Formats: sequence, structure tokens, C-alpha cells
Amino acid sequence: MSSAPPTPEAILQLGTAFWASKTLLSAVELGLFTELAAAGPLDAEELRGKLGLHERSARDFFDALVALGMLERENGRYGNTAETDLFLDRNKPSYQGGLLEMLNARLFGFWNSLTEGLRTGAPQNEAKTGGGNLFEAIYSDPGLLRGFARAMTASSIGPAQAIAAVFPWERYKTVIDIGCAEGCVPVQVALAHPHMGGGGFDLAPVEPLFNDYVGAAGLGDRLRFHTGDFFADELPRADVLVMGRILHDWDMAEKRLLLEKAHAALPAGGALIVYESIIDDDRRENAFGLLMSLNMLIETPGGFDYTGADCQGWMKDVGFTETSVQHLGGPTSMVVGIK
Repeated sequence: MSSAPPTPEAILQLGTAFWASKTLLSAVELGLFTELAAAGPLDAEELRGKLGLHERSARDFFDALVALGMLERENGRYGNTAETDLFLDRNKPSYQGGLLEMLNARLFGFWNSLTEGLRTGAPQNEAKTGGGNLFEAIYSDPGLLRGFARAMTASSIGPAQAIAAVFPWERYKTVIDIGCAEGCVPVQVALAHPHMGGGGFDLAPVEPLFNDYVGAAGLGDRLRFHTGDFFADELPRADVLVMGRILHDWDMAEKRLLLEKAHAALPAGGALIVYESIIDDDRRENAFGLLMSLNMLIETPGGFDYTGADCQGWMKDVGFTETSVQHLGGPTSMVVGIK
């Protein structure tokens, strides 16, 4: 019996996927899900008025979100789904929209130059127009930095909770998150393990964001901010160091330097946790990790994502004696090195 003939359906769905993506990103930008969370279900005209939309395509916009599974519609009234109510209402601590806001404000446009990046190997972000590198652009703009830090928290909360749950913290007393942003990981570890202390390490402009986030969690007495540049300065000492979505920003020489610095800062038996969208060793399954590596092409001069086997090899090269890889959920895994 012959197989069904090929169809272009999957190709067309993938080729037009940006339509759906931008529809969701615009809805987040407009605060649509936050409005519905506050007001409850609204009819098309009420919702259009609250968002300040032109009448021409507002209904198509709302119904597209229904078809995409982002809204519900009953008796002509639109409401959030359980997921969008929980994760896309800006007034809830579970808000995940910070990452989507950053994607919309920065990356959506930059990805239009992917072909140029593939041909030149050069970043396609602010650096392309003389705006400095990614981190210079972000850290020099307080508003952009706050949005970036919130986006990092939104994308890290799941992995942070998994790390707090699965890593053997009973063997350790202190943890420092290198490139900590708001401090999501040490906060989750400290909440789950009352014996743990430590904090975060990042550039000076991040300190007030870290202190606000840690203070809101009631952990200011156990977690503190360490100011520094992880290329120019020694890393703070702790039993466990964490690098979340750090290594993929840098080229191979810079990756190795950071791993060497982490190894030097740890005591015997100490641990380094690296978590990213780790690419599967066969490079066939974790499409998100591979696309994230293309995003590093867009954003950085030399950054790239990598497999678990890659990272384990680099860790052993700089002196870690034991290494392991553990899946944390979704596209994210952690690689652990023991000194």
C-alpha cells in the first residue's frame, strides 16, 4: 500500500508562522490579556474601545486569537483562556509576557535580517547601526534593562523551580548566580531550601532590580548582590555557581574563560550549574535550542548554543572531574560540573 502523496501544508504553516507570532505579540503589547483579566469577558466593541483599535480589523484580530487558542469566545464575548489569564496578565506574579515584550520590541524586526547574518556572520541588532553591542545597548538604557531583566525572570522561573527541586542542595550552603538579572534562581533555591544563602553577580545597573526582586520575596537577609564584570573581575566564591543563559552569548574562547573562572572560584567538591536550551547531542530534536543559536547570530559577534556533550567536554577540559546532563522541562536542560 503506497503512502499518501506529499502536501505543502507543513511548509506553508511554517512559512506563515510569523503571522500568528506577531498577532500574539501585538496582543501582549496592547495589554489585551490584562484588560480581560481585570474586566472579565467583553464583546468585540467593548474590547476594541478599551484597546483603542480601529474598527476595520479588530474583530478579525480577536477571532484570530480565538482560533490560535489564546482567547475564548462565548455568546459573542471574549475572555482569556486559563493559560493566558495566568501567564499574560501583567498584574499577576506568574506573568510570562516580559519575554514576549522583548521579542516584540527588539527581536522581531532584527530577525528580518537573518539572511544577511547567515551570509556575513555579523550581528543584526543595534550593533548593525552603530548602537554598540547587545549588552551595551541594554545596560545603558534603564527602561530596556528593566524589560530585559523581567524577560529573563519570565523565561527562567520554570528552570529555576526545577533546579531548586532536583539538585542536591542538602550538600551545599551557598549559591551565587553569575549574570543574575533580578535573581530568579537564587530566590527559588532560597525559598525551597531555608538553609541556603548567597546571591547574585552582575553589572552595577542591575543591583536595584535585584534588590527589589529579592526584597519582594522576603529574602534580603539571605541573598545579596555582588557587583562585577565576569570577564574583568574574579567571580565571587560559593559552594555552587550558576550560569543561566550566559555561556551561549560568547565565542569559544570566552566560554572557556568563564568556565575556568568558575572552576577557580569553587571549593573542592563545589558545583557549577549551566542551564540553557541545550541542543540534543544528535542535533535533530531540540529545534528551540537550534533556533536560539541562530538568535545568538542575530544578537552577538560570536555566541552560539551547544549540546550537552559539548559542555561536558569543555568542563572536563578546565578541570571539572564529574559532569552530568539533566533535562529541566521544555527545551531547557542543565549541565552540572563538580570540581
